This record gives sequence, structure tokens and C-alpha cells, in this order.
Amino acid sequence: MTSYRRQDVLRILQIGSRQLQAWERAGLVPQQELYSFQDLGQLRTLRSLREDDVPAASIRESILAMKAVAGMSNPLLEARVVRTGTRLAFRHSGAMVDPIRRQFLFDFERSAGPQLASAAARPSPLRLPGAHGLRGLQERFHAAVQAEEAGEKQRAIAIYEEILSIDPQYAAACINLGTVYFHLRRFDRAEELYRRATEADPGYVLAYFDLGNVLDELERLDESIAAYIKAVTLSPRYADAHYNLALAYERTGQNRNALRHWRAYVQLDNRGPWADHARGQIRKLLSREKLSIASRASHFIPPRKGKAALALV
Repeated sequence: MTSYRRQDVLRILQIGSRQLQAWERAGLVPQQELYSFQDLGQLRTLRSLREDDVPAASIRESILAMKAVAGMSNPLLEARVVRTGTRLAFRHSGAMVDPIRRQFLFDFERSAGPQLASAAARPSPLRLPGAHGLRGLQERFHAAVQAEEAGEKQRAIAIYEEILSIDPQYAAACINLGTVYFHLRRFDRAEELYRRATEADPGYVLAYFDLGNVLDELERLDESIAAYIKAVTLSPRYADAHYNLALAYERTGQNRNALRHWRAYVQLDNRGPWADHARGQIRKLLSREKLSIASRASHFIPPRKGKAALALV
């Protein structure tokens, strides 16, 4: 297999060394010295997305979500990337998937009928509606999303409730409806829907993250921490879950655990106001730890004079 040196990659793709380093720091590509032809394809995709002004954070979030949803090790290589606003969708095995919303999208570039039929027949890590048919529920789901985007919350709620009356375990509808109720501050109903999503799909990372958020609002911090831990266990590079977990640990006085997750967040996302806040918390916690050590040391009682600390026998 042909390999390309780092300098060759920079020359072929016409990208700067700093740009490649930034992608590596953001966790979009691994740091390496030799690249395969497939690696070139991945870097070319990243270059195109950045030229289209897709934020690096959005690229990273979409990639992490696709890994969690579809079990892919490298979505940029294993699926075709499609831009949808500021996020990414992935075309894979005859269907187009929005991994963050955990839904199939209407693919206007393809004829929908046979493509969707094959996707429904194929075993998939995404949970598909059963006897009532994929297309009917997807059309309802699409209508609910459009109602949300138009600010028609009550209409969106009605459509999501209709979907769940047909398929109570439709995880994407549970999450979206739960989020609507979350913003309406109906936290008990949001919790119920987020929990239903985790039961319908135990590998649904975003469901545990959202569950952690609503439990935090309900001030049930131990349960919130458990939900965030599940999220970072399923997706160790999920930066936002590390951030919220660090906050929850701080609020419960578990500063060492908080420190660990602040550090994890900074390693995954080292730019912007949230990273600055995380670094500030790290400095603050380290300072507290030093003061604590100094305080314990000030109470140390030395051995009495004339008494040997050790005796030779």
C-alpha cells in the first residue's frame, strides 16, 4: 500500500501545517507521520467542509454522534458526508442519517422508495419503526421537526405524541419531544421521555446526556452524575458530557473527580469560552488542593525533643 509522508500530504492537498495540527488537536484526525490513500480522502473531506465554513466543533460533534449511532470507527471514510446547515449528515447503505437528531432524512438526490425499503429490511444499529412502516413515521417526524423550526411548539408536540402512540419506543421522537418539554420546564415529562429513549436504545449516547441535564435541573445530582458517566463510558470523546460531569462533581464536592473531567474536556476541546472556563476551574481546583495540603501540614505535630523517631536494634 502506498504511503505518503506528512510533507507530501500538505503539498498534495495544499493545506498548511498549522491547519493539519489544528485538526489533530480537535480530534478530527489522528496525529501521524505516514498516511494512506484513504487518509488523504478523509483529509480532503475535512478541507472541503472547512472551506464551506462548517465549524470544527460541529464536524467533531457529528462524527462522534455517528460513531455512537452506527458503530463506525471512522465515519468520514465509511460514509459519504452531506452538509445540512451547520451540522453533517451521512449517506450510508442507501439511507441518509442525521446522527445528532438520530433520524433518517429525506434524501432528495435519490429515489426514496426502494432505497428506504432496503434500509428498513437491513439490520441496522438505528432503531426503525415496525409494522406501521418507516416512511409514514419518518414523514410525521419530518413534519414535527419542521414545526419546531417554525416555532410551532404545540403542533410539534401533537405530532411527536402521535408518533409515540404508534411506536412508543421511537427513540428520536422521545428525545425531540423530551427536549421540547425541557425548554417548557416540564422536567418530569422530559425525564420520562429521555428514560424511555435509553430503554429503547441502550447505546444512545445523547439520550443519557439529555437525561443527565434534566436530572441536574431537578437537583438530583447523584442520578445526573450516573447518566453523564454512562454517556462518557459509551463515548469517551464526548466533550460536552465531560464538561457537565465536571460541573456536577464540583457541586457535590467531589473536586478530584471534577478535575479529571475538566482536564478531559480541555484535551478534547481546547479553544473557545468553554475551554477557557474549564482551564480556570482546573487552576482553581489545583490551588484549593495545594491549600488543603498546606493546611494539613500546618497541623503536623513533630516528635518531642530527646525522642528518637527511629531506634536501632
